[in-house]
Amino acid sequence: MKFLPAQLSYLLRDRDARQSVVSLMRYVAFIAGVILLCTILFHLIMLYDEGREYSWVTGLYWTLTVMTTLGFGDITFQGDLGRLFSVLVLLSGVVLLLIVMPFVFIRLFFGPWLEAQVRNAVPREVPEGTKNHVILCGWDALTQGLAHRMQLHSIDHFVIDPDPVRAAQLRDEGVSVIAGEIDSRQTYEKVRASDAQLLVANSLDTVNTNIVLTARDVAKQLPILATADEEDSIDILELSGCTHVLALKKRLGEMLVNRINTGHAKSHVIGRFHNLVVAEFLVHRTGFAGRTLGETQIRESTGVTVIGIWEGGELLRAKSESVLTERSVLLLLATSEELMELDLLMVIYDTNYSPVVMIGGGKVGRAAVSELRRREFPVHVVDRDPGVCQKLEAEADRVVLGDAADRRVLERAGIHEAPAVLLTTNDDAVNIYLSIYCRKLNPDLRIVSRITHQRNVEAIYRAGADFVVSYSSLGVETVLSRLRGGKLVFLDEQVELFSVEVPKALGGKSIQASQLESDFELHVVAVQQGDNLETGLSPETILPSGGEMVLLGKSEERQRLHRAYL
Repeated sequence: MKFLPAQLSYLLRDRDARQSVVSLMRYVAFIAGVILLCTILFHLIMLYDEGREYSWVTGLYWTLTVMTTLGFGDITFQGDLGRLFSVLVLLSGVVLLLIVMPFVFIRLFFGPWLEAQVRNAVPREVPEGTKNHVILCGWDALTQGLAHRMQLHSIDHFVIDPDPVRAAQLRDEGVSVIAGEIDSRQTYEKVRASDAQLLVANSLDTVNTNIVLTARDVAKQLPILATADEEDSIDILELSGCTHVLALKKRLGEMLVNRINTGHAKSHVIGRFHNLVVAEFLVHRTGFAGRTLGETQIRESTGVTVIGIWEGGELLRAKSESVLTERSVLLLLATSEELMELDLLMVIYDTNYSPVVMIGGGKVGRAAVSELRRREFPVHVVDRDPGVCQKLEAEADRVVLGDAADRRVLERAGIHEAPAVLLTTNDDAVNIYLSIYCRKLNPDLRIVSRITHQRNVEAIYRAGADFVVSYSSLGVETVLSRLRGGKLVFLDEQVELFSVEVPKALGGKSIQASQLESDFELHVVAVQQGDNLETGLSPETILPSGGEMVLLGKSEERQRLHRAYL
């Protein structure tokens, strides 16, 4: 009952709700008119047709009992005219009161009342004293992933949602949500934007511009990160006051190119961690396939540390006895000089100089083509949209118009000779289908694909893809890297590389005795004390008290470690 004044206030204040109440009152007035008319006719028929006279209260009583189908039978007509009138009153009551009235009541009163209840149940401002929080504008795959990761890392965050019904659903699911318009100055005042550490605008470029201008007017120093679909929007968003502009689709295309193999066998840098380089090395056609990691003697000859091995989308622990296959990808941690030594050692191996086949020429595809051309790698593009093909003719070495599900189309694109295929369509089902099809046509292909929905990641790996990157996951990792003030090291949908202070309970213990790998499935890949960073660890390596350890593992395991020790 404590919300009743606010709900009634909403019904009287909101234009649509007020109109609904007015319409309901009109219907009630219409039914009252029908009841009054039937009461008058009852008196007239009883008086002039049957010679009986009743009070007006009795007439109203008879009308209501007949219209509501109660029909007590204490007052009845004897003639045909009266009985026919009784039937008409009965039918009108069934239609107006028993059929139409419930729907009208629900539609014009109960619905708006329930909406008012929902609106008032969702908070419209953050708690008093909230500081250093993150503001997320809207709810989609990116902000959903961000909210989940921030919850794991105990980062205060609030989602602004203009839809009160959806906001109530999010609140019931445990999301910290604030109801409000994302382009309203009042909203950003209520979420204390001036005290926040970051605002993320993830909508259409035009909407993001409005969000940035409005939020910047409230909080002059607030760091604002906005996504941009079009490259032309980057300058506009920056001029509007955006601190960081994230062209995710362009970044996604470049990330996909990082994971292919073409030209000479060499490592592919995917990020930096402290003063070290994080890179991947494809075993395919290098002579390492069929040998154990120890037999390759990579560390002994180059100094490079192998911290993990990708096999079919799964990151395995790097062990000396691990057998490498043609589809294995080594995850490396090294200095730039050590990585150069590895590339010089591998220069004798030629992977494949044939053009890369790319299926899908949308924004992500065009970004991938630009990156391939920048690296001077030939590329053939397949798309069934003539307009898209026409745009890519100037950049790609060959553009094939047609459906990639047609074998002849893929053969014209060079699928049998290609070292790799990039799947950049925004349809997960199509990418999964094409992964199976391309693997069948060329078993030696390296298949790198984008994915839209996280739930399809396992399916596309089962279909034969070697590496998968999703728009939302890349966005989540990029935003978190900005939040932490570090550089992006994107490894996988779930795996991350991070450093934490060695817990007091583990200081002085060996890696094996710490049971980090057995209890938390976290691999210790490096330890640091002062300026000394040690890689190439063994199970007997001692974790330095007061130092840091670099771990490789899933976000959930990182949070478990935090709860257990930190």
